[in-house]
Amino acid sequence: MKLNHKLFAPMRAAARALMRRTPATTAEAFQQALDNATALQRAARRMVDQASTPPRAPAQPAADLLGAIDLPHEVPRPEARTGLPGQFSDGAFTNEAGTRGYKLYVPSTYHGQPVPLLVMLHGCTQDPDDFAKGTQMNVLAEELPCIVVYPAQSQQANPSRCWNWFNEIDQQRDHGEPSIIAGITRHIIATHAVDAGQVYVAGLSAGGAMATIMGTLYPDLYAAVGVHSGLPFAAADDLPSALAAMKGDFKRRHVPGRALPLIVFHGDQDKVVHPAASDELIAQGTMPLSKSSVAEPGQVPDGHAYTRTLHHRDDGNVHAEHWLVHGGGHAWFGGSADGSYTDARGPDASREMLRFFRTQR
Repeated sequence: MKLNHKLFAPMRAAARALMRRTPATTAEAFQQALDNATALQRAARRMVDQASTPPRAPAQPAADLLGAIDLPHEVPRPEARTGLPGQFSDGAFTNEAGTRGYKLYVPSTYHGQPVPLLVMLHGCTQDPDDFAKGTQMNVLAEELPCIVVYPAQSQQANPSRCWNWFNEIDQQRDHGEPSIIAGITRHIIATHAVDAGQVYVAGLSAGGAMATIMGTLYPDLYAAVGVHSGLPFAAADDLPSALAAMKGDFKRRHVPGRALPLIVFHGDQDKVVHPAASDELIAQGTMPLSKSSVAEPGQVPDGHAYTRTLHHRDDGNVHAEHWLVHGGGHAWFGGSADGSYTDARGPDASREMLRFFRTQR
């Protein structure tokens, strides 16, 4: 049994046409129409898959119905698909702002010794499994070792699973989504032997924008920030200003607290988030700490050329790195095709982020 994708083409085309003819202030409603068409298509695909799949044993569905959003504690599951020996488990965290699930990777090389913790925030339409496959961060966690947690945005909070970086409530400490992500972070610190001085946050696109918010609001919790194809702190406060910010027109706000060490990756051909966002991120993250900068050109064999700019503090140590990837688009550089929004032509953003984080101890 096959799904006829042409049945959904008129609905999707109509939604797009309405968005093109509609002012930005009402674009959200038509984006919802497009999301509904996509959701309908996915639902139909699931029906086809279910019709083509033999029934499972009676005990299995009950286990599958235990989604991450409903689990009070982590449920260990071997990382069978990639053959990794660690445990990839489901969990959930709830506070007054709501509930979010997460996936937690504990490497086989962890035996109760203090290790770093990395919080990874996925982009729109992604989920923790997809993000873990694309970034290959669990593979690197085995090498380091470190623990990696992937908070999951819900479709109830955002139909496209985007972190709501453009909402004012989600730009405030101990409110909204930042309070949930910080709560997940603290929970993992409390339940595992995490080195509290080596807790880092990183993300892609909307997740990168939220990583910026987390590092800005919680400099006492995180030691450094990684932003891939993301946006500066509080660059927007509603949907129209979010669309403007993605085109390079930011709301420039006072950045509270102290600036954390920062590593930024951005493609100079990114058509989703303007490359100017990375410049503004660096400006926010280095002012007034950076006293000098050095640009270093590079080339990945059979891959992208790039320019890495190092920003130094008074003591000569690097406070920020800006990787501008020439010819790169809106994708995680050096990522695996097993995940979405990846570009295997490098440079290896995952490995470079972990290297940078380790230099900030």
